[in-house]
Amino acid sequence: MIPLRPLAVLLACLPVLASAQTDIALGGISADPTLPVEVTADSLSVDRDSGQATFEGSVVIGQGDLRVAAARVEVRYDDTTGDIARLLASGGVTFVTATEAAEAREADYDLTSGTLTMTGDVLLTQGASALSADTMTVDLATGAARMEGRVRTSFRQDGG
Repeated sequence: MIPLRPLAVLLACLPVLASAQTDIALGGISADPTLPVEVTADSLSVDRDSGQATFEGSVVIGQGDLRVAAARVEVRYDDTTGDIARLLASGGVTFVTATEAAEAREADYDLTSGTLTMTGDVLLTQGASALSADTMTVDLATGAARMEGRVRTSFRQDGG
């Protein structure tokens, strides 16, 4: 039988588990949706009837300091302005800024609302700390994020 005090210390050392959601501040994740969007890929298909474009093969999207990479990205345009409204990425998505990185199975970058929603085995790393969840939604104007669905965190603090 393990005494209660050492058991409490042992439990405190384990990664924090949460089953609902967590709000986090992401200092480096921000983007200006008014900046130009650059996309590179192995191929591009355009469907005039639907007004959609699909990039496939080693797709890399850049907007300011924001970088998103995926196997496939569908571009949806605003019906009124003709500007890019959404980028739907799939096939393994990586999202990188100067200080943070995230990966997931899919991502929806809504330029109209300035949000990035990543879904499916989301893993966010910030330095030596890591967070994982089913879904992460980031407000790119403020850097505020919400992770939901079996959130697991592992924080490493500097301080010896």
